[in-house]
Amino acid sequence: MARVTVEDCVDKVTNRFDLVLLSAHRSRMISAGSPPTLPRDNDKNPVIALREIAEETVSPADLKEDLIHSLQRHVEVDEPEAEPTPMVTDESQPDQPTPPPADDGNLTFDRMSEEELLRGLESVVPPDKSDDY
Repeated sequence: MARVTVEDCVDKVTNRFDLVLLSAHRSRMISAGSPPTLPRDNDKNPVIALREIAEETVSPADLKEDLIHSLQRHVEVDEPEAEPTPMVTDESQPDQPTPPPADDGNLTFDRMSEEELLRGLESVVPPDKSDDY
């Protein structure tokens, strides 16, 4: 490819494998439409990427960060931990939590015992069976 260009890059990126990854990533960026920071001089994208790294017109650290970001599928966001909410209890019944205050919407709920619920369920007539089911 461009032996002189690779040898110029080795002092910027000491690991040759990292150099391959970074230059390939930069080459893909140029192919995707990112403007080159150096004149093209009738060179292909990989050679332009190596020349940019050699002449330090792009930062290897920034390229590495961008490469890592492009490979991530799920980015974890540090969210603050939820603080435990203390239970509010009624003093007359220490084991029972206090019900929330009633709205101004005047909602009322009927209370029924278990026996009343069972009697109501027993009085329900099942629907007629049809051939559709």
